[in-house]
Amino acid sequence: MAAAPVWSVDPRTGKQREQVAVEATAQEVDTTVRAAHAARSALADRAVRSAFLRAAADGLEASKDHLVEAADAETALGPVRLTGELARTCYQLRAFADIVDEGAFLDVVINHPDDTATPPIPDLRRYKVPLGVVAVYSASNFPFAFSVAGGDTASALGAGCPVVVKAHPDHPGLSELVASVLRRAAATQGIPEGVIGLVHGFEAGIELIKHPLVTAAGFTGSIRGGRALFDAAAARPVPIPFHGELGSLNPVVITEAAAAERAEAIGAGLAGSMTLGVGQFCVKPGLVLAPAGASGDRLLKSLTDAVSDTEAGVLLDHRMRDNFVAGVAERAELPDVDTPVTPGAGGEHTVSAGFLTVAAQKLTSEGAYDLLLEECFGPVTVVARYEDDAEAQAVLSRLPGNLTATVHLSTEESAGEGRGAEILAELTPLAGRVLVNGWPTGVAVAPAQHHGGPYPATTSTSTSVGGTAIERWLRPVAYQNAPAALLPAELKDDNPLGLPRRFNGRLER
Repeated sequence: MAAAPVWSVDPRTGKQREQVAVEATAQEVDTTVRAAHAARSALADRAVRSAFLRAAADGLEASKDHLVEAADAETALGPVRLTGELARTCYQLRAFADIVDEGAFLDVVINHPDDTATPPIPDLRRYKVPLGVVAVYSASNFPFAFSVAGGDTASALGAGCPVVVKAHPDHPGLSELVASVLRRAAATQGIPEGVIGLVHGFEAGIELIKHPLVTAAGFTGSIRGGRALFDAAAARPVPIPFHGELGSLNPVVITEAAAAERAEAIGAGLAGSMTLGVGQFCVKPGLVLAPAGASGDRLLKSLTDAVSDTEAGVLLDHRMRDNFVAGVAERAELPDVDTPVTPGAGGEHTVSAGFLTVAAQKLTSEGAYDLLLEECFGPVTVVARYEDDAEAQAVLSRLPGNLTATVHLSTEESAGEGRGAEILAELTPLAGRVLVNGWPTGVAVAPAQHHGGPYPATTSTSTSVGGTAIERWLRPVAYQNAPAALLPAELKDDNPLGLPRRFNGRLER
């Protein structure tokens, strides 16, 4: 594998800015993974891990101005958006530090022997241990929160797993800067800098997933790329867990009663959500089921007005721009598809927002219109006009798994009248997060959050956002009749670490 230069590219012009690094060779990937593997014992102490995570957050904040400037130069996402995303990233790091300190994620369960049970119960003690080196594949659209210091990295480190990140080619310079901040934070806690590895290049990403010392992987990106890595993870001599976020249409259902009650507000809200960040959010609403008739017409007028007022924007790279322009053109060419606001090329380097409309009946059976049921990355959505509830249900029944599904209900429907509960039941099998009277863009970092969904939204049932994301990098182990002197501190009767646990059937906090 010949090394090639890695360039920082300005998406506003498409021009190379500076050489950042070179693509990693197979030998360099091996060296990086082995350095991470050698650092795993330094993460064994939970107090050290939590201090490391907090030091990383402090370091990122101290370098905020420089990092935001570098991120904007490579992504064109803008200082305001990037400053907020960096704050979210620091919050994630500290949130996982709190989780590590609390210790409930270890899921400690102790059962003393019980000869009266059928069958008899021996002395059993169970908790969770880290898997080992985790490979993280960065996302393009969140250069902080889903990249080198993002949720996959923070949760893996919290679990006690070293990390090797495959940098995203859209922000290689920023990736190097963030990795250096994390390594300095590691050094302050006496942790080898190899605990955070970074490699560049497509082939390096393949070598990484195949490496025998890599024990799990996290990915955020396209269905095609994610599925290729997922298959590679499963085809290894020793298969490993692959937690991939691949793609999502994020359907929205607007009831006729909701449209009649507040069509203008729903139309404006939809416009804001589908164009947020130039439509480059994984939870962008890509398919909207709206009623035919007068209330639906009012909604479309509001959507048209709001989208028409949206300025053209820059996508993350020119490949994405080309795919967007080609994708919306192919969809718009389908018979009976209208474009009230035409999306596409907004200039030499920008794209303009827009949306397509089609009769929902066209989507109820397999055919050429299935293209409208595929994600199109960028500021566009498809509004399917349904004549009755049965038609809307027929479209929903054909959808694959999604990260989110949304319903807009009227006041009466929200109070339990009408089909509100039925629609929620129809949407629940489709997505990991079901919203009522809101918009899916904006994923709160909270203990109860779930960012995942049925395939192809994700390749596992886990979440990549929220406290339970740490569970992806752990495995349970039980000790049976182990002498007390040989038990890890987490499983001793006197609980020297003060951990939450279930002791002989009783929950202790």
